[in-house]
Amino acid sequence: MNFSEWQEQVPASITEDPLWQLEVYRQALFLSELAWEDCSTLMRHPLGRPLAWQLLRSAGSVAANMEEGYGRGFGKEYGRFLRISLGSARETRGWYYRSRHVLRPEVVSHRLNLLQAIIGKLVVVAKQQANR
Repeated sequence: MNFSEWQEQVPASITEDPLWQLEVYRQALFLSELAWEDCSTLMRHPLGRPLAWQLLRSAGSVAANMEEGYGRGFGKEYGRFLRISLGSARETRGWYYRSRHVLRPEVVSHRLNLLQAIIGKLVVVAKQQANR
Protein backbone atom coordinates (compact mmCIF):
# COMPACT_ATOMS: atom_id res chain seq x y z
CA MET A 1 0.00 0.00 0.00
CA ASN A 2 1.31 3.46 -0.84
CA PHE A 3 0.76 6.73 1.03
CA SER A 4 -2.08 7.95 -1.23
CA GLU A 5 -3.99 4.66 -1.02
CA TRP A 6 -3.56 4.61 2.74
CA GLN A 7 -4.81 8.20 3.16
CA GLU A 8 -8.03 7.33 1.34
CA GLN A 9 -8.92 4.69 3.90
CA VAL A 10 -8.27 6.76 7.04
CA PRO A 11 -11.58 7.46 8.82
CA ALA A 12 -13.08 10.94 8.88
CA SER A 13 -12.79 11.08 12.68
CA ILE A 14 -9.04 11.36 12.12
CA THR A 15 -8.88 13.30 8.84
CA GLU A 16 -11.25 16.00 10.13
CA ASP A 17 -9.05 16.70 13.13
CA PRO A 18 -6.87 19.82 12.69
CA LEU A 19 -3.78 17.73 13.45
CA TRP A 20 -4.32 15.90 10.14
CA GLN A 21 -3.27 19.10 8.34
CA LEU A 22 0.33 18.53 9.45
CA GLU A 23 2.02 16.42 6.80
CA VAL A 24 4.48 15.05 9.34
CA TYR A 25 1.57 13.71 11.41
CA ARG A 26 0.09 11.96 8.38
CA GLN A 27 3.50 10.48 7.61
CA ALA A 28 3.90 9.31 11.22
CA LEU A 29 0.50 7.57 11.13
CA PHE A 30 1.45 5.94 7.84
CA LEU A 31 4.75 4.83 9.39
CA SER A 32 2.91 3.05 12.20
CA GLU A 33 0.74 1.27 9.62
CA LEU A 34 3.83 0.12 7.74
CA ALA A 35 5.54 -0.93 10.96
CA TRP A 36 2.55 -3.12 11.80
CA GLU A 37 2.96 -4.95 8.50
CA ASP A 38 6.74 -5.16 8.86
CA CYS A 39 6.42 -6.58 12.36
CA SER A 40 4.32 -9.42 10.98
CA THR A 41 7.33 -10.35 8.86
CA LEU A 42 9.74 -9.96 11.77
CA MET A 43 7.61 -12.17 14.03
CA ARG A 44 8.06 -15.10 11.64
CA HIS A 45 11.81 -15.12 12.26
CA PRO A 46 13.03 -16.19 15.73
CA LEU A 47 15.64 -13.44 15.85
CA GLY A 48 13.17 -10.86 14.54
CA ARG A 49 10.65 -11.24 17.38
CA PRO A 50 12.39 -9.00 19.92
CA LEU A 51 12.97 -6.40 17.19
CA ALA A 52 9.28 -6.46 16.25
CA TRP A 53 8.08 -5.44 19.71
CA GLN A 54 10.56 -2.57 19.93
CA LEU A 55 9.85 -1.40 16.40
CA LEU A 56 6.08 -1.38 16.86
CA ARG A 57 6.33 0.47 20.16
CA SER A 58 8.68 3.17 18.90
CA ALA A 59 6.90 3.66 15.55
CA GLY A 60 3.55 4.08 17.29
CA SER A 61 5.07 6.56 19.71
CA VAL A 62 5.96 9.01 16.92
CA ALA A 63 2.32 9.87 16.09
CA ALA A 64 1.06 9.25 19.64
CA ASN A 65 3.27 11.96 21.10
CA MET A 66 2.18 14.41 18.42
CA GLU A 67 -1.44 13.64 19.30
CA GLU A 68 -0.92 14.07 23.02
CA GLY A 69 1.10 17.25 22.66
CA TYR A 70 -1.36 18.80 20.20
CA GLY A 71 -4.15 18.18 22.68
CA ARG A 72 -2.30 20.22 25.31
CA GLY A 73 -2.01 23.38 23.26
CA PHE A 74 0.85 25.15 21.55
CA GLY A 75 4.18 26.50 22.63
CA LYS A 76 6.79 24.96 24.90
CA GLU A 77 4.57 22.09 26.14
CA TYR A 78 3.70 21.02 22.60
CA GLY A 79 7.35 21.44 21.64
CA ARG A 80 8.34 19.04 24.43
CA PHE A 81 6.04 16.35 23.01
CA LEU A 82 7.38 16.99 19.52
CA ARG A 83 10.92 16.42 20.82
CA ILE A 84 9.76 13.13 22.38
CA SER A 85 8.22 12.25 19.02
CA LEU A 86 11.53 13.11 17.36
CA GLY A 87 13.36 10.79 19.73
CA SER A 88 10.92 8.00 18.91
CA ALA A 89 11.44 8.59 15.18
CA ARG A 90 15.20 8.28 15.62
CA GLU A 91 14.74 5.16 17.72
CA THR A 92 12.48 3.67 15.04
CA ARG A 93 15.11 4.41 12.42
CA GLY A 94 17.59 2.41 14.50
CA TRP A 95 15.18 -0.52 14.87
CA TYR A 96 14.63 -0.57 11.12
CA TYR A 97 18.36 -0.61 10.57
CA ARG A 98 18.73 -3.51 13.00
CA SER A 99 15.88 -5.32 11.22
CA ARG A 100 17.71 -5.25 7.88
CA HIS A 101 18.75 -8.89 8.30
CA VAL A 102 15.12 -10.03 8.13
CA LEU A 103 13.26 -7.37 6.13
CA ARG A 104 13.80 -6.96 2.38
CA PRO A 105 16.39 -4.28 1.47
CA GLU A 106 13.85 -2.18 -0.46
CA VAL A 107 11.52 -2.18 2.58
CA VAL A 108 14.29 -1.03 4.90
CA SER A 109 15.38 1.63 2.42
CA HIS A 110 11.83 2.97 2.04
CA ARG A 111 11.29 3.10 5.82
CA LEU A 112 14.62 4.81 6.44
CA ASN A 113 13.82 7.45 3.79
CA LEU A 114 10.36 8.02 5.28
CA LEU A 115 11.87 8.35 8.74
CA GLN A 116 14.48 10.81 7.49
CA ALA A 117 11.67 12.99 6.13
CA ILE A 118 9.73 12.72 9.40
CA ILE A 119 12.82 13.55 11.47
CA GLY A 120 13.62 16.59 9.33
CA LYS A 121 10.10 17.97 9.65
CA LEU A 122 9.89 17.28 13.37
CA VAL A 123 13.13 19.19 13.97
CA VAL A 124 11.65 22.24 12.26
CA VAL A 125 8.22 22.07 13.95
CA ALA A 126 9.72 21.41 17.40
CA LYS A 127 11.99 24.49 17.06
CA GLN A 128 9.04 26.61 15.97
CA GLN A 129 7.02 25.55 19.01
CA ALA A 130 9.94 26.06 21.40
CA ASN A 131 10.21 29.67 20.20
CA ARG A 132 6.52 30.46 20.82
